[in-house]
Amino acid sequence: MSRQVIRLPAEVNRILYVRNLPYKITSEEMYDIFGKFGAIRQIRKGTHGDKKGTAFVVYEDIYDAKNAFDNLSGFNVAGRYLIVLYYQPQKMQERQDLEFQRKQIEKLREQQRQQQQ
Repeated sequence: MSRQVIRLPAEVNRILYVRNLPYKITSEEMYDIFGKFGAIRQIRKGTHGDKKGTAFVVYEDIYDAKNAFDNLSGFNVAGRYLIVLYYQPQKMQERQDLEFQRKQIEKLREQQRQQQQ
């Protein structure tokens, strides 16, 4: 299968981050949905807490990942519309850092409230 060389945007990569998945979706169902767009190296589903309903889908080829991204964003699975994003580790780390800082600030506020009483 020959592919025309196309310059892809910087955020495009082989790893998709998928949100809003039905909690009871099976790995086989995910391979059926995402496998239509190319060979998949790995699928990792979130299983606990706020990670439920999310997954990482790793394609063998970046063009297959782009094709899946283009076709599956907003795709309806069991009444839920998929949110498909390119995995961007820097942004995810920044989000985790902000969440950690928010929790630390809340903890300090609570300690200060207790000291004032």
